[in-house]
Amino acid sequence: MPLERSEVKHIASLARIGLTEDEIMMFGDQLSQILEQFEVLNELDTTGVTPTGHAGGLQTVMRDDQAQDSLDHDDVLKNAPRREGEFFRVNSVLEE
Repeated sequence: MPLERSEVKHIASLARIGLTEDEIMMFGDQLSQILEQFEVLNELDTTGVTPTGHAGGLQTVMRDDQAQDSLDHDDVLKNAPRREGEFFRVNSVLEE
């Protein structure tokens, strides 16, 4: 199923890629070969297979948010390499 020139140009415009005439021909041939490889899938018997968007079941890996007490100021700052009062002391990152 060879792609037509207009289809290759449309795909390139969707990808925001400018193509020369030589590239249109080259990519048209390459894309056509890729699509031909997928034609094998049409030969598979998929009766009884439930359509799905994912190969496996979806599950979240995040835990539920739970409110808890904050850490104590001293516990947070005790391992700080430099501190200034109740704050971390860091090198400035903006030039003046």
